[in-house]
Amino acid sequence: MAVTIFHNPACGTSRNVLALIRASGVEPEVIEYLQNPPDRDTLRRLIAQARVAVRDVLRIKGTPYKELGLDAADLDDEYLIDQMLRHPILINRPIVVTPRGVKLCRPSDVVLDLLPAFSARDLTKEDGTPVLTDARIDGTAPELRIALNQAGLPVDDITEPGRVFFSYSTLAGECVGFGGFELYGRDALLRSIVVPEAHRSRGIGGGIVPLLMRRAFDAEARRAWLLTTTAADFFEKAGFKTADRATAPGAILSSRQASTLCPSSAALLVRSIEL
Repeated sequence: MAVTIFHNPACGTSRNVLALIRASGVEPEVIEYLQNPPDRDTLRRLIAQARVAVRDVLRIKGTPYKELGLDAADLDDEYLIDQMLRHPILINRPIVVTPRGVKLCRPSDVVLDLLPAFSARDLTKEDGTPVLTDARIDGTAPELRIALNQAGLPVDDITEPGRVFFSYSTLAGECVGFGGFELYGRDALLRSIVVPEAHRSRGIGGGIVPLLMRRAFDAEARRAWLLTTTAADFFEKAGFKTADRATAPGAILSSRQASTLCPSSAALLVRSIEL
């Protein structure tokens, strides 16, 4: 399989993706795009094939994004591409090209969508947390209900329409958690995030949340909401902030989670979903 990665060796996510590609048995073509940026046509094609908006490929952190005023909503795509070509650091990374598609691989685990299946011992990222695979499951899955019951999380609505659930496993095939979301236009209500007790303290929850948000992003969500009675500190470390219920969309507040299943004392948190 021919694989190309537009790589920034100073980026931990990019290094993790490159390591995963090599662990699959593939030696990719590595393009260090800060030194060898793509031309305009190539950049346009990559963005189109990745099925994301031009603005979604703009990197904010560690770039002149704000100094250049690129947060202005009225800037058109061609202007944004101009700036990425002039300042390649604005191109988010890594972008991976394979016969299976093109993807901006954030979080790094999603590169597995583009690679041939391979069995491996558990692999870890540079921060020591395990690489995770996700698999879509139905709300009727008994293992999901068992895990939620054991964690004291609601199960009354998990078989109702509009819920999307995933199981999460290590590369060695060990199931280590679950999570899901409900989609309300550009808003997603994250829910049913659980790591069984035997797998806690390994950074698994911290890996599930960004992978779950990426799946919500791919479903067109751009803002994530959640309710919690016990894990506000954990989610705040993942970039969520406490929100006043008066600021939440009506669809979120009228969900069964918010209206009946979670106690009124549950904290409501929100964050934007970005790549």
